[in-house]
Amino acid sequence: MTGTTPADGPLLLGVRHHGPGSARAVRAALDAALPKAVLVEGPPEGDALLPLAADDRMRPPVALLAHAVDDPGRAAFWPLAGFSPEWVAIRWALDHGVPVRFIDLPAANSLAMTDSPDGAGADGQGGEGAGAPPVDPIGVLAEAAGYDDPERWWEDVVEHRAPDGGLVDPRAPFAAIGEAMAALREVYGDGGHPRDAVREAYMRIQLRAARKEFGDGIAVVCGAWHVPALRARTTVTADRALLKGLPKLKAELTWVPWTHRRLARRSGYGAGIDSPGWYDHLFAAPDRPVERWMTKVAGLLRDEDRFVSSAHVIEAVRLAGTLAAMRGRPLAGLSEATDAIRAVMCDGSDVPLALVRDRLVVGVTLGEVPDTAPAVPLQRDLSRLQRTLRLRPEAQERELELDLRKDTDAARSRLLHRLRLLAVGWGEPSAGRGSTGTFRESWRLCWEPELYVRVAEAGVWGTTVLSAATARAESEALSATSLAGITALAEHCLLAALPAALPVVMRVLADRAALDADVGHLADALPALARTLRYGDVRSTDTAALGEVAAGLAERICVALPPACTGLDAEGAAEMRRKVDGVHGAVGLLAGAVAADGLRGRWTAVLRRLAARDTVAGVVRGRATRLLLDEGRIEEDDAARLMGLVLSPGTPPADAAAWIEGFVGGGGVLLVHDERLLGLVDSWLAGVPAGAFTDVLPLLRRTFSAYEPGVRRTLGELVRRGPAAGAPAAGAAGAAAPGFGPGLDEERAEAVMPVLRLLLGPDTADPAGSATGHTTELLGATG
Repeated sequence: MTGTTPADGPLLLGVRHHGPGSARAVRAALDAALPKAVLVEGPPEGDALLPLAADDRMRPPVALLAHAVDDPGRAAFWPLAGFSPEWVAIRWALDHGVPVRFIDLPAANSLAMTDSPDGAGADGQGGEGAGAPPVDPIGVLAEAAGYDDPERWWEDVVEHRAPDGGLVDPRAPFAAIGEAMAALREVYGDGGHPRDAVREAYMRIQLRAARKEFGDGIAVVCGAWHVPALRARTTVTADRALLKGLPKLKAELTWVPWTHRRLARRSGYGAGIDSPGWYDHLFAAPDRPVERWMTKVAGLLRDEDRFVSSAHVIEAVRLAGTLAAMRGRPLAGLSEATDAIRAVMCDGSDVPLALVRDRLVVGVTLGEVPDTAPAVPLQRDLSRLQRTLRLRPEAQERELELDLRKDTDAARSRLLHRLRLLAVGWGEPSAGRGSTGTFRESWRLCWEPELYVRVAEAGVWGTTVLSAATARAESEALSATSLAGITALAEHCLLAALPAALPVVMRVLADRAALDADVGHLADALPALARTLRYGDVRSTDTAALGEVAAGLAERICVALPPACTGLDAEGAAEMRRKVDGVHGAVGLLAGAVAADGLRGRWTAVLRRLAARDTVAGVVRGRATRLLLDEGRIEEDDAARLMGLVLSPGTPPADAAAWIEGFVGGGGVLLVHDERLLGLVDSWLAGVPAGAFTDVLPLLRRTFSAYEPGVRRTLGELVRRGPAAGAPAAGAAGAAAPGFGPGLDEERAEAVMPVLRLLLGPDTADPAGSATGHTTELLGATG
C-alpha cells in the first residue's frame, strides 16, 4: 500500500505533479494523519526559502529558481501552482507549525550533472526544459484502462470528486496509483531515466535521517513514480555508493513568479499539463464546478461582445452532463465542457473556442513573490524601477504606447531599451497605431519566467540596470566586427540614454569608419546614424560628435557610390537599390540635423549620375530616377523622356523590366495619377517579343503584386479603358494628365485655405502669399 499509517512507517503520498485531485487528497491525508514532519520532493537548498510560502504576498503559481553562481545561464525551475500537491503540503505544514523539508537531489549536483540541466525524472518534475520521458507511466495506465487520452483517464480516476463534493477516501487514490507504479517499474525499470536512481538514493538517505529525528510520524509527498523506490529495502552503503563522485557547483536559489501558460505542456515544461486554468478552477471551486466553469466562459465571451445569455449557460451545462453520461464518465470533464461550449455558446465555431482555451483553459495568471525573497542586485533594481514607473510585469501580451514628451513615458522607454541591450526581452518595439513621429513609441510587452534567468545572467555587467547596460554597451563596442553593428549600437545607446557609454562607442565608430573603404558597409551604417540624430532632438541628447561622423560618412558615400553601382548581377543590383533607398532617407534626415553644407545638393548630383549612366544596373537607374522625381529635382516630362528611352526597342527587355521595377517598385500611385507613364509601360509591355516575355514576366509580376489591392484594381481599369477621350498621346511633351487642367485654378485652390488653416493653424502660411504659395507650403508641411 502506498498510503500507510505512521505506526507502520512513513506516510508515502505518491502524487501527480500539478493535479487538483492529488492536492485535495494530500490535504485530507495530512489532516487525518497529523504527521510530525513533512518531506517534499524538491532541492534541499530551498529549505531556507520555505517560510516565505506562508507570506500573504506569495501567490502561486511560483517556482524555485536555481542557477549556478558562476554561470547564471545554467538554471533550473521547480514550478508550483496553487493546485500542486507539493504546494498544498508545504502550506499545510507551515500552517500547522510542522517542520517541512525538501529531499530531492541538491540543485548544486543536478545543475552540474549535464550541460542542459533539467532536474527531472520520469515524472517530469524538475527543471524547465525537461523532455518527455521515454516511458509515460500515466499513458501506459490509461491505455491499459482502455483510454486513448491519459488526461481523461487521470480525471476519471483521481481528479473528479464525489457528488457530495468530498473525496471518497483520501488514501485510496494513493494506494491504487502506488501499486500500479510498482507494477510498471517491474516492467520498465527506471523508465529510461538512469538519473532517477541517483535522485532516489538521495531521497532514501534524507528519509532515513528524518525518521531518525522524528520517528515514523513522517509524511512524504513525491511523484508517484518514485514511491516503489522509496519503499525498496536498500542499505545506506549502497545508496552512498550511487552518490559518490557526483559533480557539484555553487548554486543560488530564490522564488520567482510563474505563469499558468508555462505550466502548459505545449510550453515545453516536462511536468506540464494541458489545462492549468481548468485544474485551477477544479481546485478552487467549492461545488458545482461545471456550472461555475460555464459561467466563467459566458463572462469571457460577453466581454468579447458575443451574445451569451443565461439560457446558453443552462443548456451548455445540460449538454455537458448528457455527453458525460453517454461516454460513461462519472462527471463531465473538460472535453465534455469544451464540446458543449462549442455547440451552444460558439455556434459550432472553433474561433471563439480558441479564445476560451487561451484565456481560461490554459490561463494567463502570473504569480507574485514578496520583495523579501532573495534576488540578485540587478533584479532588485529592476523591481524598484517597475514599481516607480508603474510598469507591472504581466504574463499576457499587451501593447504599450509611449509619448516621449512625458517624463514617465520617456523613463519607461529608456528602461525597455536598456533591458533589450541586456538581452532581457520583456518588450519588443512594434508598429504603433498612432503617430510615427519621433516623440511616440509602441511596444509589445510580455513577461516570461525565463526572463529572471536573463536578469541573473545580466547581473555580471552591474548591480543596476543603468550601470549594467552601460558596461554591456562598452563591451559590445570594443568587440564589434562590423561598422553597421557599431552604428546600430550607437543608436541603441541614445535610445537607452547611456551617456557614459557613448564616448567609447563614438571612438570605436570613428576609428572603424575611417578604416572601412567598402561603400556597402558605409551605406548600411548611415541610416542608423541618421535615425540617432533624429531621436536626439526629442530626447534632448547632445549628438554633435555623432553628427560629424555621419556627415563624413555621407560625403564618402557620395564619392564612392556611383562606381560601386556598375557591373552588378541581378542579386547585387537589388541589394544596391536597397542601400540607395537607405542613404536617400538618411540624407533627408541629416540635411536638417548636421552642419553639412550642400549635402542634399551633392546627393542629388549622385542620383542624376546614377540615372544617366547606361553602365549602372537598370533597377538602380530606375530607382534614382524615381527618387529625383519624388523630390521634385526633375520634371515629369524628363522622367517620361528617360522612361521612353529605356523602353525603346534597342533596350533588352530584361534591362527594361529591371528599370521599371526600380522606378515603380514600392508603390503604384504614380502610375495611377500619370497616365503618360502608364501608357509608356503598357505600350512597351505589349511590344515585348514572345520569346522574351516569359523572361520579364516574373520580374514585373513581383513588382506589381506588391501594390495595394486598390491600386492594382485602378491600374487594371485604366489599362482596360485605354487612353482617356481627348487625352494627348503617351509621351507627348508638356501634355497634362487626364483629369487635370493645364494650370492651377487659383480660385479653387483658395477655397481650400479655410479648412487647411483650421487643421494646421493660422500661422502655417504667409498671409501675404498667393493661393498657390499657401497651398504648396501647407501641402508640403503635411506631406
